[in-house]
Amino acid sequence: MLTAGVAAPAFAQGAPAAAAPAKANVTAGAAVMDAKGGAVGTIASVTGDMAVIDTGVVKASVPTSAFAQSDKGLLIGMTKVELEAAAQGAAASAQQQFLASLKPGTAVSDQNGGAVGTIEAVEGDLVTLATPNAKAKLPKSAIAQGPNGPIIGMTQAQLEAAAKGSAPPAG
Repeated sequence: MLTAGVAAPAFAQGAPAAAAPAKANVTAGAAVMDAKGGAVGTIASVTGDMAVIDTGVVKASVPTSAFAQSDKGLLIGMTKVELEAAAQGAAASAQQQFLASLKPGTAVSDQNGGAVGTIEAVEGDLVTLATPNAKAKLPKSAIAQGPNGPIIGMTQAQLEAAAKGSAPPAG
């Protein structure tokens, strides 16, 4: 029974503190292995507390805190196959969210940031894009997430020319 003011004995007071694991030296070009020594990939770049692992199939961003240092290099708790599946799943999910965000009134740019037009309608897998001089129906797959919103691989002039070329002849 403990009473107030009575300290319980502290066991192992004389034992040294456990050594902290060595901080992983996450640098570009370093090889990454799984816990069993299997090759996962190479560090492509490090920005702040995020490292990009290039597996040869995907490039995946991973927090630097996820790495451990071994005598043979960097270790991560995923195999190459697991990391690739996770990265591909995340990319597919992000693409689905992006495509679901395409709504009428959304501005669309070209790859250089130039204005192309505005989404007028979304019907199934097609998006109607209106420019000042034309309208074109594009598959959603023709639209990508750019740094400032949706982009397509054509300029406004190229899209208008393509739309006019595909219009039925007047008369």
